Amino acid sequence: MKWSRAGTFTCLTKALAVRSRYTSASVSKSNLEEVQRTIPVLVGQIQGCFLNAAQWKSNCTNLLTYRTPIRCFHASPETLAWKKEPEALGLKIQKKGKFKKRTKDSSPPVEAPYVPPKLKRAASSSLSDRTVEIFEGMTIVELAKRCGVPIPVVQDILKNVGEKVDSEYDPLSIDISELVAMEIGVNVRRLHSNEGAEVLPRPPVVTVMGHVDHGKTSLLDALRLTSVAAKEAGGITQHLGAFVVGMSSGASITFLDTPGHAAFSAMRQRGAAVTDIVVLVVAADDGVMPQTLEAMSHAKAADVPIVVAVNKCDKPAANPEKVKIQLATEGLALEEMGGDIQVVEVSAVTKTGLDKLEEALLLQAEMMDLKSRVDGPAQAYVVEARVDRGRGPLATAIVKAGTLVCGQHVVVGAEWGKIRAIRDMLGKSTDRARPAMPVEIEGLKGLPMAGDDIIVVHSEERARMLSAGRKKKFEKDRLGRKMDAEKLGALLSESNLEDEEGEVEEKPKRVEMTIIVKADVQGTVQAVTDALKSLDSPQVFVNIVHGGVGPISESDVDLAQACGAFIVGFSIPTPPGSINQAANKAGIKIKIHRVIYHLLEDIGNSIVEKAPGTFETQVSGEAQILSIFELKGRSKAKGDDVKIAGCRVIDGRLIRSSTMRLLRSGEVVFEGSCASLKREKQDVEAVGKGNECGLVIQNWDDFKVGDVIQCLEQVNRKPKFISSQSGAVRIEC
Repeated sequence: MKWSRAGTFTCLTKALAVRSRYTSASVSKSNLEEVQRTIPVLVGQIQGCFLNAAQWKSNCTNLLTYRTPIRCFHASPETLAWKKEPEALGLKIQKKGKFKKRTKDSSPPVEAPYVPPKLKRAASSSLSDRTVEIFEGMTIVELAKRCGVPIPVVQDILKNVGEKVDSEYDPLSIDISELVAMEIGVNVRRLHSNEGAEVLPRPPVVTVMGHVDHGKTSLLDALRLTSVAAKEAGGITQHLGAFVVGMSSGASITFLDTPGHAAFSAMRQRGAAVTDIVVLVVAADDGVMPQTLEAMSHAKAADVPIVVAVNKCDKPAANPEKVKIQLATEGLALEEMGGDIQVVEVSAVTKTGLDKLEEALLLQAEMMDLKSRVDGPAQAYVVEARVDRGRGPLATAIVKAGTLVCGQHVVVGAEWGKIRAIRDMLGKSTDRARPAMPVEIEGLKGLPMAGDDIIVVHSEERARMLSAGRKKKFEKDRLGRKMDAEKLGALLSESNLEDEEGEVEEKPKRVEMTIIVKADVQGTVQAVTDALKSLDSPQVFVNIVHGGVGPISESDVDLAQACGAFIVGFSIPTPPGSINQAANKAGIKIKIHRVIYHLLEDIGNSIVEKAPGTFETQVSGEAQILSIFELKGRSKAKGDDVKIAGCRVIDGRLIRSSTMRLLRSGEVVFEGSCASLKREKQDVEAVGKGNECGLVIQNWDDFKVGDVIQCLEQVNRKPKFISSQSGAVRIEC
């Protein structure tokens, strides 16, 4: 088909005419039908003018069906929807009308418990391990900076605790600063200033430390002419004692007597923390022992000077020079060897050298220039705590600074109270306690922990708030430590499972021994609890579910019955008959002890009995084959021919029910059960050393003269309770 210019022009002209008629706004129905008939004809004519008809057809069709665009305003779908249905597009239209007034609530406000505000930023996991220093008059800005939180967070907490906040530079009391810090989740350390206060010299606080049975209490008895050691059960000190001794020179010294047994390590640490001088007592006939080294480490950790008292110099086996060499070897710079540590040779029995010891202590105190603030609120340290049936919780404390006055509100650790009475160590009532004075206070709402600080607050409300905040913080920290321990245990168990995937040997199941501890004072409860926990072993887990101060009560028996525990009492009176009867009816054991040695030995033996033990294979006997006998021609009912090994037992004994091992030239040939064991034609269960017997091993008949047969026996090996000379105990599996 040839291309024609004239034909093409004519067709295009007609197509444009049809297009103009099609796009006209006044197109009728007849005209539209004409256009629809004309388009195919024009397309056919134009196709003849081009070689590529298909391409031209599509181009012309697009040309003829082209429509002019519709003009519209620039608007969003939401704007166009106003005249239609806005709900269809998910739009909410505010209805016209008057606003409804709120009705006033005339009901009184409801008292709600204090709820701490949520921090505006996520608290990091390291906040609980962080310790900040606070002091009286600290501003909000400085407190927020030290705690690492924004200022508005501190202001919100202050509003919630009822404090008026005017400016971020307002000074805060030290109690309010501690409340805010506890709400944030950090630990605090109080700093006290002596600026503007009356500072006077005070007596030194001296702690006597050393190994068990080296004569510490006897030395103190010689200084104050009493006999405390005779009153202690077992002749050893098992409590932390505090008392004032008047010296011959007229000066007074406050002494702390610490136990020397290994179980009372926490007591010795508390004594070193509150003291000014440590008297290290070493027996001249015994030398340096484990608790001597531990006392030295406690004194060095507390940065406290040491005065060495070499006791028992009156004994024939005494060798003070050897003791001095041992102390110098352990790192003590003695005066005789060019150092600054004084060494005094004394004897508590003959009372020799006591005046020299007094001079050494007063000289050391004079060099330290000990002074304390005597006015203002007191700062004290709890040495021991106990519960008295008639007087309630009692705390033995030493005042470090200030004056403790009867009637003040105090916070002791997580407990609070109002001081009802103050008594000295002789039991006499007093209305106030000055620095370095050991006293016993009563009036606390609960029993504090030994080692807690005593702070004086202005009101009962402030004491309640501090106590509640500290309890909440302690509980939160305890739960955090528990969760960390559980996570660590889970990780360790997973690693152990991965390591033991290829092992076939099964480990013994670990059993639990649940114990309730009751003692006379708080420090003893802690010491006994720590000592019992040290008896943990891979086979027995010692779980202390409760530790309390005071005699055994019915609630202790109920708790023991609920958790399957037994009760251990230390230095407490024997429970009444009703308690014993209830315990016997419930099947609960009650063990009362007054000496720490006997308690640990009793519990250690109980642990050994309860331990499942490990089964081990050991050789219980050996026999040598002297000759071989063969039984032939047996009937089908009795089986095939049998070979019998004629043996003589050379060690131990052979047991028929045990496994037999056949050795040839020192190598194991076969292991199997014993089918028959006879002696002088009699079936026997066992054959002893030196006797001859006939032996048949099941599924084995290749015996040779000279072979050795061993009898293997499964033995349950129990752990052992081991007690060292220093008093340290452990369970060895």
